[in-house]
Amino acid sequence: MTHEKTTIFYDGACSLCRKEISLLRKWDKRERIEFLDISPPDAAAFCPLPQGDMLARFHVRRGDGVIIDGAEAFTHAYAQIPGLSWVGAIGRFRPSRWLLNVAYAGFLKIRPSIQKMVNKKAAP
Repeated sequence: MTHEKTTIFYDGACSLCRKEISLLRKWDKRERIEFLDISPPDAAAFCPLPQGDMLARFHVRRGDGVIIDGAEAFTHAYAQIPGLSWVGAIGRFRPSRWLLNVAYAGFLKIRPSIQKMVNKKAAP
């Protein structure tokens, strides 16, 4: 068993994503998570998968080096937060992971509209 950090690959150009990452950074009291912004063009050099694929869907590298995405990635990331370790079991349980991935696929379709609303709220 390894104790390496979990790495979250996030889209720093996405205002919605930045808000969530800001929250996770705040909650990561034990510093179990490394956050990598993969939005700059030069980030392709350190992306373990094609950059476009990683920007299109949430990806996490677990401490053991395995890369996961979608609902399993979200639940694994949140499970690193003190008091939320139980969330990881939801992502590992196949039926709940399937349901969460269906919901996530729906979210990805409306994400651009949500980003526009977040951007409008943030504008002066």
